[in-house]
Amino acid sequence: MKKDNEYRLLRLQYKFAPVYFLAPAFILFTVFVIWPIIQSFWISLHHWSGFGPMNWAGMANYERLVGDERFHVSLANNVRWLVVMMLAPVGGLVLALFLNQSVRGIRAIKSFFFFPFVINLVVIGLVFSWFYNPDLGLLAAIFRAFGLRPIPILANENIATYAVILANLWPQTAYCMILYLTGLTSMSSEVVEAGRIDGASGFNMLWNVILPQLRGASFIAFVVTIVGALRSFDLIAIMTGGGPWGSTNVLAYQMYNESIFNFNMGYGASIAVVLFLIMSVFIAFFLWTVVKHER
Repeated sequence: MKKDNEYRLLRLQYKFAPVYFLAPAFILFTVFVIWPIIQSFWISLHHWSGFGPMNWAGMANYERLVGDERFHVSLANNVRWLVVMMLAPVGGLVLALFLNQSVRGIRAIKSFFFFPFVINLVVIGLVFSWFYNPDLGLLAAIFRAFGLRPIPILANENIATYAVILANLWPQTAYCMILYLTGLTSMSSEVVEAGRIDGASGFNMLWNVILPQLRGASFIAFVVTIVGALRSFDLIAIMTGGGPWGSTNVLAYQMYNESIFNFNMGYGASIAVVLFLIMSVFIAFFLWTVVKHER
C-alpha cells in the first residue's frame, strides 16, 4: 500500500512538473505584460491626467482619434516605417549570402557588417543627425563636392521621416543578417548537394533549396522588423523630436507626448491600445502562417 501511494505521488510529480517550471515565468509575464495591457485598456476608457481620480469617458478617447489629424499623420508614418523597413530582411539575406563564404579575410569583413548591430540606437541617432547636418555633416560635404547645395533634410517635412527610417534600417539590416548567417551555418549541406545534383543553381537553388531551410530565421527577422517598425521611438526622439511640425510623429511617440507632456493619460492609452491591436494582427498572421506550413 505504501509503495502504491509513493508511485501515485511520483506520477503526480511528473504530471505537474511542467507547471512547476512554467509557473515563475508565467507569473512574471502576467505581472509585467498581461496586467499592463489590461490596465492600458482600462485607462483608455477614462479621462485622466495621471494625478487624482479617473473620470469615466467610455469610447470618447477612441472617437477623438478618428478626427485627430496628428493621429492620422502618426498612423501614416507608421505605415511608411513598416513598408520601408521590409528592406531590412531582404538586405540581411543578401549580406548573409555574400558573407557565408570561405575566403581569406571574410572574418574581418563580417566584423565590419556586425558593427551597426552592437551600437546603441541613441548613438546611431546622434551619428545620423551629424551626417544629415546641412552645415557640418558628411552628406553636406558630398553635396558640395558635386557642386550642389546641401539640403536641411531633418528640417524638411517631406523627407525627414524617410531620413529617420534609413537611420534605423542600418542596424536592423545587420540584425537580420546575423539571423540569416546563423540559419545558413546550421543548414543541411546534404540537401544543398542533392539540389546541385538535380541541376538546381542560381535563383532556382535559392528559392527552392536554401530559403525553405531558412523559414525559421525569416519568421524571426520579419516579426522583429515589423514590431520594431511599429514601436519606433528612439531615433525619432533623438533626431527630430517629432518635428518639423509633427511630420515625423509615429504612434509610440505621440502616445508618449500625450501621456507625459500633455497630461492626457486616457488619450495616450487609447493610442497605445490601437498600436497594440495593429501589432497583434501582424504577429497573429505570421504565427498562423508558420503553423500552417508546419502542418
